[in-house]
Order: sequence, then C-alpha cells, then structure tokens
Amino acid sequence: MKFTPLGIPEVLLIEPDVHRDDRGFFLETYHRIKYEQGGLEAEFAHDTPSRSQLGTLRGLHAQVENAQGKLVRAVQGEVFDVAVDIRRGSPHFGRWVGERLSAQNFKQLWIPPGFAHGVCVTTETAEFEYKCTDFYHPESEIAIAWDDPKIGIEWPITSPQLSAKDASARSLEAMNAELPIYEGSR
Repeated sequence: MKFTPLGIPEVLLIEPDVHRDDRGFFLETYHRIKYEQGGLEAEFAHDTPSRSQLGTLRGLHAQVENAQGKLVRAVQGEVFDVAVDIRRGSPHFGRWVGERLSAQNFKQLWIPPGFAHGVCVTTETAEFEYKCTDFYHPESEIAIAWDDPKIGIEWPITSPQLSAKDASARSLEAMNAELPIYEGSR
C-alpha cells in the first residue's frame, strides 16, 4: 500500500495493494491500522455512494462546522477528483490538487477537514464512494464556484452539468469571512 502526499501535503493519494489473478481481484479499501501507519488517522462516521453521468460536476463543497474529512474512490468508471485548501491563514490557501480516480486504477484520495471537494465524471457513468469523518450538516455546508479563476482548477470539461446550488456558488474571495481558520495560524 502506498501513501503519497500531493502538492498540498495534507491531501494523500492512496494506492492500495491489488491482488489479481485469472478470477479477478481482491483489495482492502480501508484497514484502520495500515491507514494510520500511512498517515491517515481518522474516525469515520458514514459511507455515501453516488452515481453520475458524463460531464456531471459536483462541487466545490465543504462543511465549515462539522467539517468532514473524506476518503474517496471510484468504484465504476472514472472521475477527476479535486481538493482545494480553503483554510484562512494556511500556506496553501486557495491552492488545489486533483487526481483521476477510476475503477481500473483503484486509487483513493484523502481530503482532510478544511478542504473543499469537487468531482467531475469523465466516463459515460461513474459510481463514487465517500467515506466521511462526520455526518452531513446542511446548515454549515458551503459551495464555492467550480470555475473560480483565482483557484484556477484545470477541469477536464468546460461546460459541466451542475446542480442549482453549484451553478449559483460564490467565489472563494466572496466567502472569505465564512471559511474555516487554519489551525497552525492560531
């Protein structure tokens, strides 16, 4: 099992050991001890699957209160998955990292609390699983514009299918007062 910090070191790319033979494959998608040894110490509250079609973009979402860490993976199809550091005072504030996650590459992404998350479907359909550290709390959820030019995410599509909430999301700059504070700056 391989744990790789990305351009924002708190975000981890996880590549599980996949055991393949002529019958198929077998892997562990979560093993608390191994993940702790790899630097991911989290207590998970629930799992949430979703299914979307090509061109769907969900995000950028975060919860300010009841902040969620998310361990995510594609179980069918492929997605481009993004984490954006939205912690005021962070040395990485406003920066993003992204990875392609697919049913074929088995990669996972750890997005810690304090980050906005977005996912874009790049195949005809994709099924995606979220393993979250806290429960959904709609009163504290925020949505940041997927195409905020100051963040500058290089999405693989230009005209995504969006929810009404995502279509009306505000820029990171406009939301500054509502954003979480980086713990290292206190």
